[in-house]
Amino acid sequence: MFEVIFLGTSASAPSVQRGLSAHIIQHNQYRFLLDCGEGTQRQILKAGVGFRRLTRALITHAHLDHILGLGGLMSTFMRWESVEFLEIYAGSQALDRIHDLLFRVVLRNTRPPMPLHLREVRPGVIFRGDDFTITAFPVWHRGTQTFGYRFEEDARRPFLVERAEALNIPPGPWRRDLVAGKTVTLPDGRVIHPDQVLGPPRPGVRYVHIMDTGRTDDLHEHVRDADLLVIEATYLHEDVELARQFGHITAREAALLAKESGVKHLILTHISRRYRDHDILAEARAIFPATWVARDFDIYRIRRDGLLKTTTREPDAFRPAVVASD
Repeated sequence: MFEVIFLGTSASAPSVQRGLSAHIIQHNQYRFLLDCGEGTQRQILKAGVGFRRLTRALITHAHLDHILGLGGLMSTFMRWESVEFLEIYAGSQALDRIHDLLFRVVLRNTRPPMPLHLREVRPGVIFRGDDFTITAFPVWHRGTQTFGYRFEEDARRPFLVERAEALNIPPGPWRRDLVAGKTVTLPDGRVIHPDQVLGPPRPGVRYVHIMDTGRTDDLHEHVRDADLLVIEATYLHEDVELARQFGHITAREAALLAKESGVKHLILTHISRRYRDHDILAEARAIFPATWVARDFDIYRIRRDGLLKTTTREPDAFRPAVVASD
């Protein structure tokens, strides 16, 4: 399961309701900050999620509305909060700007308060956790070096309880080791192999995150069969020429990408202040009904059996998670 917390969902400039691009992706003990627009640290505090274990940031591209918040975040780490380390993943263009922001402005003539590592992103697997990977892939956006990120759990073989019962395998460490793919010896001396109690592999949850992009024809292979695709929808299709001019896509184009690629759920973000949410939603749902428009402080949990959503305008008053249906 992956959990996505939307901290900022506005395009280019903040609005009264929306902050600049920032998201937290969580999986077990791992937490990733994906983009860090101006004001992100305040959104983190308002969301009530805190800074603990927020040790890795993934940046999509070098535009200021996606990186300026790193300066304030580092300043906070210097004075009020602390993390064990901080790794910032980005393409070389973005890393150049981030380096200047952090070392020539915020950290000028001083050292970072924690081990700080700037990791250059190139297409391919950039991170492997205990049971998942993060893969970066190139995205076209107005001549910038831009990346999308795919989070994917490892395939798992389900434990077949009925087989274990038929073999009289007692509960406890023997079943745990079999689930982990280990051969075990039972107290009665019998040797049990994993293949005797594990079913065929099932793919893990696949989550794809794409921010600014000016085209979709080169994205199908990267988003195919995703359980959830989060992608920008800066414009309505009536303004497609403006979208082309500034290197963005429309809600209609995002929905077509999801439909043609076998995506299960679609969430639109990076919303322009010129539009109303329900107009964006109507344009996309006419093509791909399983679409939602993200709002600041929305939380979505992506599982193999569906998408769970918790939504609030008051971050300290979350309602119970329900199956997304609005």
